[in-house]
Amino acid sequence: MADQESSIRVTRLAKKRAAEAMVQHLQQPNKKRVVLGEIQNLSNQIQMFDSESLKPKCNKQTTKRKVKRSVSVKEKDFREEDVDSKLDDDPQMCSAYVSDIYDYLHQMEIEKKRRPLSDYLEKVQKDVTANMRGVLIDWLVEVAEEYKLLSDTLYLAVAYIDRYLSIKVIPRQRLQLLGVSSMLIASKYEEIKPPRVEDFCYITDNTYTRKDVVKMEADVLQSLKFEMGNPTTKTFLRRFTRVAQEDRKNPNLKLEFLGCYLAELSLLDYNCVKFLPSLVAAAVIFLSRFTLQPKLHPWSVALERSSGYRAADLKECVLIIHDLQLSRRGSSLVAARNKYKQHKFKCVSTLSSPLEIPDSFFEDTRQ
Repeated sequence: MADQESSIRVTRLAKKRAAEAMVQHLQQPNKKRVVLGEIQNLSNQIQMFDSESLKPKCNKQTTKRKVKRSVSVKEKDFREEDVDSKLDDDPQMCSAYVSDIYDYLHQMEIEKKRRPLSDYLEKVQKDVTANMRGVLIDWLVEVAEEYKLLSDTLYLAVAYIDRYLSIKVIPRQRLQLLGVSSMLIASKYEEIKPPRVEDFCYITDNTYTRKDVVKMEADVLQSLKFEMGNPTTKTFLRRFTRVAQEDRKNPNLKLEFLGCYLAELSLLDYNCVKFLPSLVAAAVIFLSRFTLQPKLHPWSVALERSSGYRAADLKECVLIIHDLQLSRRGSSLVAARNKYKQHKFKCVSTLSSPLEIPDSFFEDTRQ
């Protein structure tokens, strides 16, 4: 009992002392916490106080006006030069250093180790033709659609195929095996949940075994020296599409889907292998704008600045893709055409384009 009373007294005494300490703390004047940098500049602020108080107020206001004017001019110049400034609020778009990223991607796409030979069918392959390549890629478009793969996966797979065929000679009987193995590697690189090896065996009607696919996968990786991170046409198409819509408040979905459709058509044609991915993406935007608004010049200063290509640089590639769009080339390859006939893609493959593109559109423009 005595122990309990003593513990109660101790508790009450502790509470009383804590209350007194709190009162003393509240009565003390508040002290501002000073960071290390402020401590170093504190003496300078004391010395400058008298001199600043002697300055006329009108000069201070004039200085403020001058600063505001100069800042607004800089901001205006920045908006004219940087088409991605509208995306400052979205940190995932990396608008602060997007130009540096794309400069790096442009340098990467011209590296010899990442580029296929422009004439590998003539110089390297003996049993594979341009038509066989087109049929393979047309089938891979269906495979990507069947397994709901990203378009980036398809572009990467085609890049692996072209690079491999630039190095290794294969018989036509193993061309489909190369296709599914390249798609498997690209799926592992891009997809969150890539299809299994057995899925790719099944899609070939079990023409190849699991062992065949895995062995070809290893051969592709070793032949390409595990350099699997290529910038593709899709990489550049995203930004060029955004630049092409800089004067619009809402995105033009028809332009975006038409660009994706024409870019996938370019994969089918062997003659597009010689072009850099960025040039193909620029040509796709050129032709997309021409298709939607044939009377307006499809190129602009903003597109020229962001892509690095003049309209004249795109002419050969644009004409090839234009022939693909009009079925003058690859008319028997229908997977991409059927894919983009769907309403979710706004049926862009059914859009008609003028039969000829005026030569004046390939001249330099200044808007």
